[in-house]
Amino acid sequence: MRFAGGEDDAEIAGWSQTGLQARLRHFFSVWPGDAAGAVWLDAGCGAGTYSRFLAERGLTVVGLDYSLPTVVKARQRDLNGCRWGAADVTRLPVRLGSCDGILCFGVMQALARPEPALRELSISVRPGGQVWVDALNGWCLPHLAEGIYRRMRKRPPHLRYHSPAGLRQLMAAHDLVDIRLHWLPIMPQRWQRFQWLLETPLGRWIFRHFPGIGPLFSHSMVLSAVRAPRATGHGA
Repeated sequence: MRFAGGEDDAEIAGWSQTGLQARLRHFFSVWPGDAAGAVWLDAGCGAGTYSRFLAERGLTVVGLDYSLPTVVKARQRDLNGCRWGAADVTRLPVRLGSCDGILCFGVMQALARPEPALRELSISVRPGGQVWVDALNGWCLPHLAEGIYRRMRKRPPHLRYHSPAGLRQLMAAHDLVDIRLHWLPIMPQRWQRFQWLLETPLGRWIFRHFPGIGPLFSHSMVLSAVRAPRATGHGA
């Protein structure tokens, strides 16, 4: 959707419009929902796409982003009474354990280290609350090829890629349990007309039952978890 000022959500977020819509559909297909009025934090909200999605489903939503101009644009798009603010994901301005759920999408690839952000996400959600993060998949064939190309050209990586096992381990170290991996396959821009094939029941079945397919052909991955009901507190 295009808003006043000429920019749509995808342009602000740095995705293609079809790519952003594929991400939103994917989240909707795997997210279990939450009780009406539950307090959710969208950490790294960008243009507010997910914040509005959650608010439209009856949740109380706070959208935070590192960029104040981006937060201003998100607020201009909001018709659901979300709260907005500028903040660093490694220093979230919320009370410990005050959120029922947290989203952190499109952030990990821009951080030098994911550990401080994961610590903040964990201690900001209540025991039993949901935490959702996404990351660029370092095992995806196009990403592997790009990495080889950059090394040959002696260019530093411009984004941070993760392995599923490494991210799982970091999340578990910060009192997050029931960690689940959701592969996010997205067709390249020139083949977007075939994206629907990946989202059919057969496509989802293939990615779920053939473990080697997801790592090689998924641009991104989404991991969901809950904070341990009796967290040790070592992350605080």
